[in-house]
Amino acid sequence: MMKVWEIERKHMDESAPIAMEDDNAKIWEEQSEGPEKAQDALVSNYWASKVPGSRAQECMMAAAIQATENRGYVVADAEHLVLDGLRAVADGNVVGTHEGVYKVLEACRNATKDPSAPYWKSRLYDDFASYAEAVSFPAAVKTDMGKSLVDRIEAGWLAQIIGGAYGTCMEGYATDNILRTYPRLDIYQRKPNTYNDDITYELALLLAYEKNGKATTGHDIAMEWITRISFGWSAEDMALRNLKAGLLPPESGHFNNPYCEWIGAQMRGAILGQLYPANPRMAAQAAWMDGEISHATNGILGEVFNAIMTSLAFSQNDLSKTVEMAIDMMPADSEYGKCVRFALAQCKKHSDWLSAWKPCEKEYERYNWVHAYPNACAEVIALWFCEKDFTKLLSICGGCGQDVDCNAAQVATVFSTMYGLDSIPEYWKESIGDRLDTYVRGLKVLSIHHLAERTAEVARRLDD
Repeated sequence: MMKVWEIERKHMDESAPIAMEDDNAKIWEEQSEGPEKAQDALVSNYWASKVPGSRAQECMMAAAIQATENRGYVVADAEHLVLDGLRAVADGNVVGTHEGVYKVLEACRNATKDPSAPYWKSRLYDDFASYAEAVSFPAAVKTDMGKSLVDRIEAGWLAQIIGGAYGTCMEGYATDNILRTYPRLDIYQRKPNTYNDDITYELALLLAYEKNGKATTGHDIAMEWITRISFGWSAEDMALRNLKAGLLPPESGHFNNPYCEWIGAQMRGAILGQLYPANPRMAAQAAWMDGEISHATNGILGEVFNAIMTSLAFSQNDLSKTVEMAIDMMPADSEYGKCVRFALAQCKKHSDWLSAWKPCEKEYERYNWVHAYPNACAEVIALWFCEKDFTKLLSICGGCGQDVDCNAAQVATVFSTMYGLDSIPEYWKESIGDRLDTYVRGLKVLSIHHLAERTAEVARRLDD
């Protein structure tokens, strides 16, 4: 076998100069124009963009500083950095726009710890072992792994896809504005489609498990990200950059990633509950492994929380009990654990979802709408007050606002995994049918039923 240097030398030896026109400036211009435009557009989006589904306004650089400060740090000269960057965009100063992104990320990376910040009053769980020691998991329950497994997984997948399609046009807004805008929350607000970044990462995970089974590692899942997913946002964007630079999990999740406690891991936890039905410990462990690709500490706990709830849905028939069980498996001394317990306390204190939600919205107002905390509260409240009514479940998610599609997708998975396909009214099903459209390379169009069969087959392999 040829050495690598020999392969490269062979290429050189087989090449010969070709006659070229005297001025090849046009070639240089064509070569550089495409990448330059793409990079300029991307960097501009960091300063001012609109969410594809809802057109909510975002400034990811301001959000990076916000997220860093939520984690108990002080970002030096934060306000000037943001204002300078926004001014560069407004003035069409492309060089200044690029420089501004670098300066913000550098400032976040070099932020100084504020010992008085509330963040440091909670324990940070950096690995699964320390997390598992802090909680107690119920024993796994033997589950029918035959056709009924496929049926329940299909119900969960379909519900998740419906939830995403329902919520995507409402994400990024606060409750009062949503309630003023939409007279009804119990319908699709526009013609639904199934494109959704949440599902993208779940499909990548499924592919890794199909290839590797019980031997699957975070590296295997990360490789599917690199090869299958063309772009990401917030935490996933930073993780993809890290992975392509050779940083593996868990470094890929926390290095230079101010968004590492946002919703990106929490939004993809349901599939781990499907792969480990009625086995919350294994679902939690797998969720931790997946979560640390792009997140850290409390951000990973968000994925664990949804994986546990989905896993429990295979053995429980009471949503409120399932929520309480999952909360019991969130460490009480973690900030995430305190968050979901705060939401649960509001559920028990109030008689309707809106009265329970308003204290949560106020409590977590300093967090971005893509952060895990306010959205975890919305999940707890939706499951607690939905009264076994799928439409009401979605309506509550819509009314809470925040990252609606992520929340609706995850809790709908829990709901319909527990109660089956018949729990989803025909109105919600008919616009979706059996088709899932994605932007995952090699999986652009999928049958939802076939996806359920594939997921069930992986679950059986993991159960052997």
